[in-house]
Order: sequence, then structure tokens, then C-alpha cells
Amino acid sequence: MSDNTQNLENTEKVDGETVNAAASAEKSPEAVLTEKLAHAEEKYKYLYADFENFKKRAIKERQDAMKYGWENVAGELLQVLDNFDRALQYAKPETDPNLISGLKMVSQQFITTLGKQGVTEIPAMGQAFNPELHEAVGQLPSDQPVGTIIQEHQKGFTLHGRLLRASRVMLSSGPAAN
Repeated sequence: MSDNTQNLENTEKVDGETVNAAASAEKSPEAVLTEKLAHAEEKYKYLYADFENFKKRAIKERQDAMKYGWENVAGELLQVLDNFDRALQYAKPETDPNLISGLKMVSQQFITTLGKQGVTEIPAMGQAFNPELHEAVGQLPSDQPVGTIIQEHQKGFTLHGRLLRASRVMLSSGPAAN
């Protein structure tokens, strides 16, 4: 036989790996079993570590789904809150004061309920513009430093620290030029 054919005949598969039969024959059966055991233990350690990482990842994904799962609903509810604010803002002076007081209480209760679920308002007035939290819709001359928020057109909110809706704001362009 040729050397290549003889080498192929002298190899065997051990746990998915090709091992030279001649090299295995030189070792005692105990040594071969010890190697196999060490190899199996190593595979077990890697599989166990992968499984533990999978469990941690699954728990985190489940927690995030519970924490942020109602993000779309919260965004829709913010539109209802905006309508409450508009109703209060444009209420005529001759409107029943009890009605206005009731609307203010319902609006405040709405904000409190959203707050219990992790929705918080983004502070804007007088703050420096932050493009991660604010959306600039224009600039006006004012005595405030350039880039300071001087008007808020729409309140912004976060859900557990994640941006839910950016604040729409007007920025100061500095003092008016004469």
C-alpha cells in the first residue's frame, strides 16, 4: 500500500476529531480515556457558559419588553395630554371655573399616572439646547445666550430614560442687531 492509504487506515474519529490510530495505540487506555474526559469537560464548560449567557440575555430581553413594551401606547396617550393642555390654554374667561378646575385636576392625574409608569417630562425652558432631547423649530432674538431655549411649543417626554418624544422648542439667537 502507499503511504497515504496507510495513513488513512490508521486514523479514527474521536468525539468528532480525527486522531491518528498509531498515536492512540502508543497511549494506555487510561490515558486515552483521560484525554476524552478532559475534552468532554472542556466542551461542557463552554456549553454551560453559553447557556448561562443565553439565560441572562433572555431575562434582560423580557425585562426590557415589560419596561418599554407599552412605548407606542404611551406615545398615543401623550397626544391626549396635549389636547387637555390645549383645552386649558384656550379656555375662554367666561367658561365655568369649576370646569377649568376639573380639567386641570384630570390633566394632573393623567401626568401622575404616566409618571408611575416611568414617563417623565423633559425640562426645556431656560435650558441649553440638547439635540438628543430637543427639536429646534426656530430662533428668536432675546437677551438670553445663544442656544438657550426660550419657548416650548410641545413638551417632550422620556420612558425610563429612553426618549419617547422630543421637546419642540424655540431657541435664542442672542440680542437683536440694531
